[in-house]
Parts: sequence; structure tokens; C-alpha cells
Amino acid sequence: MEKLFKLKENGTTVRNELRGGLTTFLAMAYILAVNPQILSAAGMPQEAIFAATAVSAAFATMIMAFFANYPVALASGMGLNAYFAYSVVPQLAEQGITEPWRVALTAILVEGIVFILLSVVKFRETLVNKVPDNLKLGISAGIGLFIVNVGLKGAKIVVDDSSNLTGLGNISSPEVVLALVGIFLVGVLWHYKVKGAILIGIIATWLMGIAAELTGWYHVDPAAGVYSVIPNFSGYSVFVPMESMFQNTFCQFDFGYIVTNPINFIAIVFAFLFMDLFDTVGTLIGVAQECNMLNEKGELPRVGRALMADAVGTVGGAMLGTSTVSSYVESTTGVAAGGRTGLTALTTAVLFLVSLTLYPIFLAIPSFATAPALIVVGLLMMKNITKMKFDGDMADTMGGFFAIIMMPFTNSIANGIMFGIIVWVCLKIATGKVRDIHPVMWVAFALFVLRIVTMVLGAG
Repeated sequence: MEKLFKLKENGTTVRNELRGGLTTFLAMAYILAVNPQILSAAGMPQEAIFAATAVSAAFATMIMAFFANYPVALASGMGLNAYFAYSVVPQLAEQGITEPWRVALTAILVEGIVFILLSVVKFRETLVNKVPDNLKLGISAGIGLFIVNVGLKGAKIVVDDSSNLTGLGNISSPEVVLALVGIFLVGVLWHYKVKGAILIGIIATWLMGIAAELTGWYHVDPAAGVYSVIPNFSGYSVFVPMESMFQNTFCQFDFGYIVTNPINFIAIVFAFLFMDLFDTVGTLIGVAQECNMLNEKGELPRVGRALMADAVGTVGGAMLGTSTVSSYVESTTGVAAGGRTGLTALTTAVLFLVSLTLYPIFLAIPSFATAPALIVVGLLMMKNITKMKFDGDMADTMGGFFAIIMMPFTNSIANGIMFGIIVWVCLKIATGKVRDIHPVMWVAFALFVLRIVTMVLGAG
């Protein structure tokens, strides 16, 4: 252990590392319940998604452990999975694409390969530095709002309304009541800094749902989309999720779409790339600050290796059948518990593999129980609004603002990124500040203008 992870050099012990790994797992295990729910909306089987989520998380986190020696865990990223299921797949379905999730997985595969290449030439860090801060913060906040909207609709707190687009759901229904109780519970636990607050909130809400079903308050009606919340262990086998994954989602790519719709495909890949880029770098820096790993120049040693772990994890996740794999900010909880090296990450990875045996439990957790996780994660992402500047350069202000509002109001993360960049570049030109536009922003601008042209012409 000492030779592999340099425990003494990092001022830690095996016990601290194991505790840190367990804490990180408890803080992010909610993804095992949330990701199958979100991606199943794309038409993918939940058992396969569950296995792909757990295995890809373990795979990527082990790479981080052994290759970069950082206490950072990875899994299918929140926001990225929502973009996959609620933006990309519906858009492709409208074009008449059968099994559109296969095209989305292909885009993630390509994104991961591009990330590997960018990591090799050390371009990722440069790219992040050249995008305006207000745009970065606005995109993150907009994704937060988007995720909150997904959570509210999943719990039926917000419902479709023919006269006003959306409206308040039935506040006396068990789904709404229990979801609101769960949100309140997570808020209280978060206030008292309880480790694993989000996971505890999900489990508590789910257990209340089981009680509601047993007492007859929660009525099971599959025809209406209301399913039992009690785990079904009939036909249980530890191999079921893995078998489902290999039969249904493993390497299920659709490369034909690239040939027929190249511009639209590139736009999808770029949106995935853009979102993952800032999420990963921001997370790594946040975790490094938490455990004092930045050097005297404020740089993160071995950052290239950490970014490579993220990129390879994304490729592996796409092959297994899940959305973009990204570094998790919840890793800071493990650091706070004493984790300092890759042994913390390795512990978390092993626990993800162990969780494969508990699939009936994770798959029985309903959307109203995962809603508190989505809403709280969205809240944390929305905090970036407080770091934005609204009284400076108008291009920065309007660009960040459009990134925020277009995501929830158009129900598309990609639209938020697209309009944020287009508005920023156009205002820079109009205000005589063309020199402020870096080549990478010109490339992004041109790509999204092409995307709009294809939309106008009806090609995408």
C-alpha cells in the first residue's frame, strides 16, 4: 500500500483512506438510483443502466486511484445524464431515429476519444482558461435549474398545464408529499453536515413510500406509470444486471448517423464536451483545494493523469452503456473524512462493484424518492450565480444570462450553451471588442451558427 499510494508522504493511514473511501461512496451512491431512472427515459433497460453505472464508476475510479493517485471518485455525471435523456434522445427521436440512445452513446464515445487526445496534448486546461468566467458560471447554474426541473417533474410537484405550460401538481398525492418531506429532510441533514445526507434523504423517502404502499395510500397502477416501490427479489441473481448490460447496451453504437447528420452530431458531441470539460476541471481543483494539493503556483500536480482517467472513464462508460463519466465533487466528503490518496478512490471503486449485488433495492427506488437528490444537486450548481458579474462587460453579462435561462425554458442544456456563446460573440463584435474573442470561441460560435442553420433548414 505504501509503495503504491505513498501514504506516509501524504500524511495518511490505511484506516483514514478506507474511511474516506466509504464516506465518498455514501455521498455519491445516489447515482446508482438516479441514473437508471433518468436514462430509462431514453428507452434503455434499467438493469443494464444500473450495471453500466456501477461498473463504469468502478473502472474510472480505479484508473484515478492507480494512475493519478488522487482521492477522487468518478461516475455518470449529473446534468450530463439529463442532457442525454431529455435533450439529445428526444431531439433524435423527432428526426425519426429508432433507438436514438445508441446515437447518444456514440457521441459520448467520440467525446471521450477527443478528451483523450486533448489530454495528451495538454489542451484541456488551455481551453477552460479561454472561456469567459461568466459563461462557465452561467452554464453551471443553468444546468442546475434544468436538473431541478427534472426532479420537480419526476415527483409530480410540477406538472404539464395546457393553459400555462406548467403548473403545481396535486399537493395531497403521496408522491408530492413524500418528495417534499424528503427535500426538507436533506436540507436539515445538510445543515448539520451529516455525511451522505443526499443518500439518507433518498432512502428515508423511499422507506416512507414503502409504508405508504403497505397502508394503501400509495396505489400501484402500472398502466398509469405508478409502480411498486417494494423490491422484487423473485428470480434474483447477482448476474442479472451484468447479463442485461452485455445483451442490451454493451457497444451498442450507431455510427451511421454521423454520415447522414454530421453537423448535428458534432453539435451534440461539442455540448457533451463543453459540459464535461468545466465540470471535471472545476471538481479536480475543488478537491485539490480541500486537501491542500495545489502547488505554490496554484497548479495541480499530475493533473494530466487525472484528466486522462476522466477521459478513459468516459470511453469505458460509453462502451458499457451509460452517459458521460465525470469526476464527482462529492469526493470532497471523503477528503474531509481523512482521504488523501488513490487508496481512498480504490475503496470507493470496490464498493461500487459490491453494490451490483443490491440491484433489486436500487431499482425499486421511485422517482419521487430521487427527486430530493436532483433538487439539492441543482441547488448546489445554481450557487454559481452568486459568483457571476452582472455590472461589467455586457457580453459577459448577457452571455451568462442566456446560458442560464435557455436551459430550463427550452428544456435543453445544449440550447443554453449555444445561445450563451452566440450572444457573447455577437455582443463582443457589436461593442468593438473583437480582439477579446479567442480562436476557440470563434470555433464554438461557428459550430453553433451551423447548428442553427441546420435547424432552420429542417435538417436537425
